[in-house]
Amino acid sequence: MKNLSLIALVAAGALAGGITSANAADLGGNCCADLEERIAELEATTARKGNRKVSLTVSGWVAEQVIVWDDGVETNAYQTSIGGTLNSHFKFTGSAQIAPGYSAGYVIHVETPSSENLVVSQVTDDGGSALSVLQSFWFIKSDQLGRISVGQQSSAADNVAVLPDGSGTLAFANYIMYDVNNFSVRRNGVRNTSVNWGSLATCQSFTGNDTQGLGADCDGVPNNNVRYDTPTFAGFSASASWGEDDTWGLAGRYAGEFNGIKVAAAIGYYENTDDNGAGAKEVAEKARGGKESGALQAGLYLQHVPTGLFVYGAYGQDYNDITGATFAGQQQVEGENYYIKAGIRQRWNPLGHTVLFGEYGNNSDKLSNALWAAGVNSSNLDQWGLGIVQEVDAAAMSLFAIYRAYEGDVNCRGNTVQCGGQGLVVGKNSFDEHQLFKFGALINF
Repeated sequence: MKNLSLIALVAAGALAGGITSANAADLGGNCCADLEERIAELEATTARKGNRKVSLTVSGWVAEQVIVWDDGVETNAYQTSIGGTLNSHFKFTGSAQIAPGYSAGYVIHVETPSSENLVVSQVTDDGGSALSVLQSFWFIKSDQLGRISVGQQSSAADNVAVLPDGSGTLAFANYIMYDVNNFSVRRNGVRNTSVNWGSLATCQSFTGNDTQGLGADCDGVPNNNVRYDTPTFAGFSASASWGEDDTWGLAGRYAGEFNGIKVAAAIGYYENTDDNGAGAKEVAEKARGGKESGALQAGLYLQHVPTGLFVYGAYGQDYNDITGATFAGQQQVEGENYYIKAGIRQRWNPLGHTVLFGEYGNNSDKLSNALWAAGVNSSNLDQWGLGIVQEVDAAAMSLFAIYRAYEGDVNCRGNTVQCGGQGLVVGKNSFDEHQLFKFGALINF
């Protein structure tokens, strides 16, 4: 505010320099009062960096990509965002000291996708660009006791298996089905409008409204909860959260370095017992005692700092004690997924680090409820890829180019009518390979 007042005074002085002494005399004794009033108006209409007590920091990134896809019959190119919760966004954060070792603060996180890639498909080239509030919460923090936060935020286990990845490729290459989620599969060249690649990597009645999750990341979207985070002790920390009617999560994390080996690890469990609603599945769940759907996820990252060689792995397991989707009186299978990525991260040019990597992932029996209800009792989805990321330190930017391929199959044990309703035949159904090349950039601010 002092700087703003000084600028206003200088500007006023510059304007006054063009006024004759006679005109200045005409202002009489009200000149200073008029100037102070104008300064007050400027201060009232100018965005400030917080108030005198609570700070304000604006940050975020812009991330966009071009994807070129080939489903074996059709080839096309789209411009999209990079994926839900990773899309372009801006964030307001701030805090204020209450007493030595104690502070209070807030986070407001708004996502601004240009074209949501979870939605695009062979028949949809624009995924929409609606703003969404990802996080909005306040917190109180103690250096010795930890932090408690209340509002819309990540649960304790949100993205717990993804975040240990320190290779610099996390946002562009992970096990979530961002880029192909809504693309229909093809079988013998025929597009199946009832089965998409995302339906082979779902969270099986995990979310409160019984829709499929974001790929295999079953706790990947912030929700309304109360969360507690411990301080970090010797590299270890833990979190717990509870919210919404009812969900809860626990997580443990570690980060450290030994003899030139960087280590980051995390494990978390999240459970959802929310069976509210009037849908057929919610009614069935209540009649059977309620829903208890959970997910265990873990991630590990290792990097040899001198050479830059790294490996990252993630694992997930679904637990569905009670679900409304049954076939022949049997409960839906519980799926699992794993993902591994390895490569090298080195500074070979003055721009910044270059990362070369290869990846492989698998989703086993993580089929959607619609497929299970139609008689599909097993599924398999493989993905593999190669990529390069070039960091540009001077611009806080990362450029990327990645090739990926997807293959999958399901087994339908229903009758001809049941399987045919999903565009399948009785027995094993193998799907044509889907290939994807994408390139783009992410720039931080």
